[in-house]
Order: sequence, then C-alpha cells, then structure tokens
Amino acid sequence: MAKKEDKNLGQLIQSLSDISDWFNNQEEIDIELGLKKIKEATSLIKESRKKLKEVENEFKEIKKEL
Repeated sequence: MAKKEDKNLGQLIQSLSDISDWFNNQEEIDIELGLKKIKEATSLIKESRKKLKEVENEFKEIKKEL
C-alpha cells in the first residue's frame, strides 16, 4: 500500500465528511466499495484521534509554561 500523505486535522475531517456524503448519496451501495470506504474512514478516525492527542499535549505544555 502506498504511503498516504500527512493530512492536517481539517483535511482528515473533510475526508470523513466526503465518505459520509458518498454513503448518503448512494441509492444502492456496492458492498465491496462500501467496505473499502469504511476501512478508509476507520484509518482516518485513528489518524484524527492521534492528531487531536498531539494538540491536547501541546496545549498542556503551553499551559505549564504559563
């Protein structure tokens, strides 16, 4: 699998929104393609959680400095 580009949190959220829109706009969902989209969304959620944790830790460090 090709290495994915490093996305910022806004891009990750937009990608998740795009996947959600895709599901909402399908009259009939191709099961295999739907599964692929779910796997992609799972990966995006994990990456988003990681980035949110990094931001939280950064805020904690700033707070300590104050």
